[in-house]
Amino acid sequence: MPTYRAEREAIAKKSPDFGGEFTLGDRSEHGYPSDVSYAGAPQHPRPPVPGLPKRVRKVGAPIAVLIVLGTVTGLIVILLTAVYPVGTSIGFVLSSVTMTIVVLAYLWLDRWEPEPPRLLVLAFLWGTSVAIVISTILQLTLEAAINPGATETVSPFSIVLGAPLTEEAAKGLFLLLMMTGRRRNELNSMTDCLIYAGLVGAGFAWLEDILYIGGGESVSDSLATAALRLIMAPFAHSLFTTMFGIGVYFALQQRNTAFKAGYILLGYLGAVIMHGLWNGSSLLSVEAYFLTYLFWMVPIFALVIVLGVQSRRREQRVVAAKLPGMVAAGLVTPNEATWLASIRNRKAAIGAATRFGGRPAGKAVKDFAAQVVELAFVRDRIDRGFGDERVFALQQEEAYAVYAARAAAPALQSLAGYRGASGPPNPSYGQTPR
Repeated sequence: MPTYRAEREAIAKKSPDFGGEFTLGDRSEHGYPSDVSYAGAPQHPRPPVPGLPKRVRKVGAPIAVLIVLGTVTGLIVILLTAVYPVGTSIGFVLSSVTMTIVVLAYLWLDRWEPEPPRLLVLAFLWGTSVAIVISTILQLTLEAAINPGATETVSPFSIVLGAPLTEEAAKGLFLLLMMTGRRRNELNSMTDCLIYAGLVGAGFAWLEDILYIGGGESVSDSLATAALRLIMAPFAHSLFTTMFGIGVYFALQQRNTAFKAGYILLGYLGAVIMHGLWNGSSLLSVEAYFLTYLFWMVPIFALVIVLGVQSRRREQRVVAAKLPGMVAAGLVTPNEATWLASIRNRKAAIGAATRFGGRPAGKAVKDFAAQVVELAFVRDRIDRGFGDERVFALQQEEAYAVYAARAAAPALQSLAGYRGASGPPNPSYGQTPR
């Protein structure tokens, strides 16, 4: 396995036309590592941060974990099919179609700073397997304790409080897992928290809908259940878990452990309250159910949509604010900065690269743009006062990854004179890279 230094030297050798002096550990006046210049051949780099010899690796989900969770999900579906063959088949088809739309909506929201695909799959599978299993076990245990001897009916307490408490905890556990270790580096914005929360909720809803639709006494009952759950509230579970995700986002902005725990608890309670009101309204009357839907669920859902769109716009503003420093540090060119600051211009530049060199060229330019965004968010984290040695080491890695992405995208040379539709007015963009 190549060493850290050997890997960096190999990258430099592969792209002599973008070579420059690597001075790892030093930073320019703009805060970025002085990684790249146009003044000569690469020199032997120094270790980026003393005491951190290992590189900060990209985050993903092990294939084995995805296989195990997928297997658990498949076994649950097979069991349901064996018990309710017709209803489960109907539920599987209808729920799959509906949740595909839900997932595509979250992927649309994820366009600016795309999350690692394996982590997105892991979030969905967590909802279909781990969250389902944990919440089911807890609910059965709770129901047996408060309603012993009952086999046909579920107590109102379990519906209104037991299910929300257990299900939101089981789903939210994934977000707590995302706050640990290298996974924390993927939670850069409110948008990221909304996406992971939404996908966990979508996975949970997918399997729960199959269960409820499959349990209908007749085909007409199954179709009626499908109409209530899939047409009226396809985003319900995602919306509940979103409250937890919002709490996690604000917790990540805190340094005090007590404040972090407080925000997480508030997010969890918000999810439980929303879920409990939704479940409780169905026990009162049909009128209460529809009134809750119209005057509670729909307005909050609309607010979450606005929050998601505004958060993505904030992501673009963060990147636009960091691009002048990248230009001054020689990481991107002034012309590149004009199309890296917006989705529309970035899409147009990728289209131009695709027309020039085909799909591989377009993908390489897309990867370069995504890596620039990653670096911008790490820099923003430092600028907001959340930098430590490991975050500075991550910045070094992301800066080198921008360099490597450029080396893998020769089509960028064809875009040397390309400018976005409306370049930023900041005078820093006119500087010549060192």
